[in-house]
Amino acid sequence: MGGIGIWQLVIIAVIVVLLFGTKKLRNLGGDLGSAVKGFKSAIGDDKEQKSNVEKTSAEKTSESLADNSSTVTEETSKSTSKTKETDQA
Repeated sequence: MGGIGIWQLVIIAVIVVLLFGTKKLRNLGGDLGSAVKGFKSAIGDDKEQKSNVEKTSAEKTSESLADNSSTVTEETSKSTSKTKETDQA
């Protein structure tokens, strides 16, 4: 009993159409739709930029790990060659 029924909504819609006209309501709907589309694309761009930043940081981390492992490998091979030289002497 306290809620708005279908007939009340129809009456409100008719009054709004009479006040503003269909052309203005159509333009308003188009403007609202383009605003929502722009908002969604801005959010999508923001998420894409964050994922690109995360990928870039992950690539940098993997590159630094690869550099560190190659340095460790070089140091190990140097110490192994020094050990062999001292064993031979």
